[in-house]
Amino acid sequence: MLLPKRVKHRKQFRGSMAGKASRGNKITNGEYGIVALEPVWIKSNQIEAARVAMTRYIKRGGQVFIKIFPDKPYTSKPIGVRMGKGKGNVEGWVAVVKPGRVMFEIAGVPEETAREALRLASHKLPVKCKVVSRAELEGGDSK
Repeated sequence: MLLPKRVKHRKQFRGSMAGKASRGNKITNGEYGIVALEPVWIKSNQIEAARVAMTRYIKRGGQVFIKIFPDKPYTSKPIGVRMGKGKGNVEGWVAVVKPGRVMFEIAGVPEETAREALRLASHKLPVKCKVVSRAELEGGDSK
């Protein structure tokens, strides 16, 4: 699973997911991609599950690009512990995804194979997604 090698601060504030993605909203490496339609935290194991689903479907042909990285720690307190007494321990790592963010890209496979692989990967993610091509993002809707 993905996680940072080292971080400056062990614990972070929760932050805000308001607004649309201003970075990472273009397809740069591949031909087709998955775009998030709502704000969400995506855990590292969900990113890995989506990657495995894609690579299995395309039978290790083509290339898969992961455009998000889980660099934000999330904490939780143990079950049965009362409120207060400080912040909980780091449980895992999440990637903050805003609407419009391209999360995965795929290249080197035919269109119908790429769309199906991305559709299977989107079922592994906790967010509404849309499969788009490079041409759709550049020309069609410029939100």
